Amino acid sequence: MKRIFDFNRFCENLQAHCALTSTKKFKKDEVITTYLLKRNQICILLSGEAFLIRYTDGGQRHILCTFKKGDAFGETFYRLHTSKELFVLAKKDSEVLFLPYDKLDSCNKECTYHLQLLRELPDLFLNRMTEMNLRTELLACHTIREKLLAYFFSVKKEKGSSSFELPLSLTDLADYLVIDRSAMMREISKMKQENIIMKKGKTFKIIHQNEMEK
Repeated sequence: MKRIFDFNRFCENLQAHCALTSTKKFKKDEVITTYLLKRNQICILLSGEAFLIRYTDGGQRHILCTFKKGDAFGETFYRLHTSKELFVLAKKDSEVLFLPYDKLDSCNKECTYHLQLLRELPDLFLNRMTEMNLRTELLACHTIREKLLAYFFSVKKEKGSSSFELPLSLTDLADYLVIDRSAMMREISKMKQENIIMKKGKTFKIIHQNEMEK
């Protein structure tokens, strides 16, 4: 979904004129924020990439969402229904803008930038819902092959090419699809042998389109 305003320029103005905002830089694998302990804040990724992570009782990592430059996140975008904490981890070196939305009425009355942000929240919510709907569809697939092909198709559609580079590492992809990495690698090998896909490094190519439609 395309935003109707210049988001980068807006963030620059928000940092310069809104007294409530703060920015912080994070190294790869650092925790940017959590959702249970740090509620009532809107976070905007100014640079880098990040993951929304949940850990099972057994310590297994699940990637719930991926964030890129310009994405907004925080507990307000993902209402929790369990007591399990969620963590936003920097996938690479990142810079994040923080805005406590429960204190907006205490900001300088001349500051209109946070009000503009509030007007844009519906679009930001829809962006998050779009990705969550995709992940729900992926998890609803019954087999590893179905999950992989559905994911490959979504990346192919986004890139507009049958040949594409995965935005996730294979380890991260397994955590995103909630499947065993070894089993996933075996399935990828089978699909290569059956000439369903081609793979070279992180670059994949879908050979038989009809496999995506089964």
